Amino acid sequence: MPAASTTLRMLAVSVIASLTVTGCQTFEDAGVAMGRSELVNDLAARLDRALELTYSADYQLPGGQRASIVQAQDPARSTYTYPGGQLTVTPEAITRCTTAGARPECTLIAPPTPGSKPTVTLFGEANRQGLVTPPVVVGLLTAAALDPQAVIKQSDTTVAGHHAACVAVESSSGDFTTCVTTEGVLGSFTGPVDGKPMELALSDYSTTVDENAFDPPAGAGVIDRRPGGS
Repeated sequence: MPAASTTLRMLAVSVIASLTVTGCQTFEDAGVAMGRSELVNDLAARLDRALELTYSADYQLPGGQRASIVQAQDPARSTYTYPGGQLTVTPEAITRCTTAGARPECTLIAPPTPGSKPTVTLFGEANRQGLVTPPVVVGLLTAAALDPQAVIKQSDTTVAGHHAACVAVESSSGDFTTCVTTEGVLGSFTGPVDGKPMELALSDYSTTVDENAFDPPAGAGVIDRRPGGS
């Protein structure tokens, strides 16, 4: 199982534990806690399953910009394309590319250690450029679930033709709304991330991928900073 999958499951379990062992709860408080833990567990489990799928997801961003997430298995590979850049993670390397200039420029660094936990910082540039990644959404849900003053409301909708469960969160750290499809794909997100307003919506989903999606952009200059790289 991919390390990212294990991490999301552990995160959901830790949230459940935190919410169900607090002392001196009234029956009403216990009901709120249980509802939040079940909600976080369900959405985390959906995102978890998606990490083990092969799929392509296209997203619409504000101003007509676009982004995408592509995953494949055996071996596990993923690429995140967003305005001005691309992040690709394979067993051979982590490849960060900037595509805003006349010629794309890519840097290769060592891949994640097998079995290691992914960090949100890995997706920092993607988030800053408008592509909110699933680990960030799980983190926001976790923070909301642990906030006793947060209000979490659930609803259902259809995103790009796929059924999705949604939550609207009102909390002191910021209000946001997010939807996750039945397949476990991030369907939409609206709200602040690190103080920056973010918005995206799934526009297309496919269970097939273009194998070239994991390659650097055509014509890119490549710098290999992996140990032993040139």
